[in-house]
Amino acid sequence: MTDCNQTLFDRAAQVIPGGVNSPVRAFRAVGGTPRFVQRAQGAYFWDANGQKYIDYIGSWGPMILGHGHPAVLEAVQKAALDGFSFGAPTEREIELAEEILKHVPSMEMVRLVSSGTEAGMSALRLARGATGRTKFIKFEGCYHGHADALLVKAGSGLATFGNPTSAGVPPEVVRDTLVLEYNNIQQLEEAFALHGKELACVMIEPIAGNMNFVRASVPFMTRCRELCTQHGALLVFDEVMSGFRVALGSAQSVYAQLIPGFKPDMTVLGKVIGGGMPLAAFGGPREIMRQLAPTGPVYQAGTLSGNPVATACGLATLREIAKPGFWDALSARTRSLVDGLKGAAGYAGVPFSADCQGGMFGFFLLPELPQNYAKVMTSDSPKFNKLFHGLLDGGVYIAPALYEAGFVSAAHTDADIAETVRVAADVFKLL
Repeated sequence: MTDCNQTLFDRAAQVIPGGVNSPVRAFRAVGGTPRFVQRAQGAYFWDANGQKYIDYIGSWGPMILGHGHPAVLEAVQKAALDGFSFGAPTEREIELAEEILKHVPSMEMVRLVSSGTEAGMSALRLARGATGRTKFIKFEGCYHGHADALLVKAGSGLATFGNPTSAGVPPEVVRDTLVLEYNNIQQLEEAFALHGKELACVMIEPIAGNMNFVRASVPFMTRCRELCTQHGALLVFDEVMSGFRVALGSAQSVYAQLIPGFKPDMTVLGKVIGGGMPLAAFGGPREIMRQLAPTGPVYQAGTLSGNPVATACGLATLREIAKPGFWDALSARTRSLVDGLKGAAGYAGVPFSADCQGGMFGFFLLPELPQNYAKVMTSDSPKFNKLFHGLLDGGVYIAPALYEAGFVSAAHTDADIAETVRVAADVFKLL
């Protein structure tokens, strides 16, 4: 029988670098042939061979309601009939902005853009413009998009700053980027002691989804807030992945429950706020946001920003997830999956740890949850690859990389969770 996925991949490789338009889709980390999706509905998608999978990627987070939710589909179809793009303002942009601000009180104004990379890049520019400073801190294992200044790995010491992680990024572009270890309070304090007066911001994923699923500890986050306030730097939360995914108020609402009075100075959002369409945003207090053009000197623009079809999709999604009982049900479903996987791994004697919040989860083939990127890197990669392909063969689709979080949607049923755990239990016995 012809493998249609392989046929499509071979064809794609002739016209698209690596055969894919985003690197992780190529299955390079796990080996094998990428699945080319033909259609999706609810918690499932079907590949080019007609094979059905339980989907735990959900477009890397946006499909919190599942694929093809009726209310979202209706909103998108209606918006498309009115026009695809205008290059002029629409009322729906205001409605989406109001909906976002209603649930994320740290933001008083928000600017809509088209991608998480664009939002992160623009937030950094705004932080630098608002403070008049150039240096900033990010953390190893946190991903803020592929803008040059953010494609950086840790240097050899606090005084050396970071090194580019991609060809084409000149060293001078990242000379003001300081890369620290996630959850390392001592390093954080040393960095502020050395560079506090020069730091524009600290940019952080509060729940990192690009080294699988790693939380910032409460003491670490508390210290980030204290040091930023003390030195006049801005605390920028990158919630492209965690925003409206881990809670209705996003990850910052989780920390606000644990740290009295806590809030970031700026927030970057994406994924869920677009409902699967290309849409992202960044926002903060009025005094900072008014530094943006056309009211301020910090330039940012975008032809497709606030696209009318994308805003319809995002607005319908946010209204659905704000309904009573939604988060209790989603959180319970995600916890059920994580607990089931823990139990299956434990029964098979496989080192395993997992965590979740809202509809986002992650697991490691390690006996304890890691707290930073270096520890994540010690996970058993060959064993994960076997687990990935075992799940895939059993009709369960997780991220084709060891370092990516997973996502549960409102469309996943108890039966889906039970089937996933059953398949995983069979695979764990073979590891």
